[in-house]
Amino acid sequence: MIEQRGSTLNGNVEKNEYGTIRLEPIPVAQPDDGGLTRGRRPEWLRVKSPDSPKYRELKGLFRGKQLHTVCEEAMCPNIGECWGRGTATFLLMGDTCTRSCGFCKINTGRPGALDIEEPRKVGESVRAMNLHHAVLTSVNRDEQKDGGAWAFAESIHWIRQLQPGCTVEVLIPDFKGDWAALQTVMDARPEILNHNTETAPRLYKTVRPQAKYTRSMELLKRAKEMDPLALTKSGIMVGLGESWDEILQVMDDLRAHEVDIMTIGQYLQPSRFHLPIVSYYTPAQFEQLREEGLRRGFKWVESGPLVRSSYHADGQAHLSPRVDVVRRRD
Repeated sequence: MIEQRGSTLNGNVEKNEYGTIRLEPIPVAQPDDGGLTRGRRPEWLRVKSPDSPKYRELKGLFRGKQLHTVCEEAMCPNIGECWGRGTATFLLMGDTCTRSCGFCKINTGRPGALDIEEPRKVGESVRAMNLHHAVLTSVNRDEQKDGGAWAFAESIHWIRQLQPGCTVEVLIPDFKGDWAALQTVMDARPEILNHNTETAPRLYKTVRPQAKYTRSMELLKRAKEMDPLALTKSGIMVGLGESWDEILQVMDDLRAHEVDIMTIGQYLQPSRFHLPIVSYYTPAQFEQLREEGLRRGFKWVESGPLVRSSYHADGQAHLSPRVDVVRRRD
């Protein structure tokens, strides 16, 4: 935990080593026709179109293996940077989700049959990419008995077998509170267990209508109990109408459940059918949130306008006490 360096001046500004920081984010004008949030994005949210030799190579590789990535399905703004340096997040169990979260670009509907060969294909792709760290996530498959936990476990198995020394992060759904399914994942010994909280509990009915804040917190607590060597991680989006104090309360709740790593990023409306952006946070505000998280004892806080769950995940994996053991397998 770091020493507290800031001092609150009043309810809406704070002064610290970065200067005076306004705690209220920039409000965004809302359209009346249900369209995209009005106005140009702030300068700090503009990114270059992805295009590099490595990006094209990885895109071809995923197409050839008929694999999906959350980088593409969720329109991640960091796809150019991450793919350009040879990292990506695999999306397991197809590209159709059984849930309808108000922020997510991934398709909602009735998913197709599971590909039992997918875990092997993931392992082969990790080897072909020569990854040192792999991130696995999935759509929600609530129609499956175990929510698809087996796909995470089997994918980890194939990565260990085909790419020894590669560390693994899994970003899992809540499995509807099926703790036996969670145990299946934890028994595969990922270095990082990630489950996103996404937002403040007050906003769950509109942001995550089929999820429960308390269930997500319990999952993170149980994961740590099942495997104390695993790093636990969670992330939130800001700009959906939450207050500054609500963000700090989520931080406190995560630390109360012994979560090690937190990510904080700006929500960006993917289409006119999704929740509007209520406000933009400035880079200074994101830096202040990072300081607040470190002050509370998180081992790593990734906080920035374009931060997403898997951003800089390879660096976070080095915090794992299991890394030296994994590296020695190589």
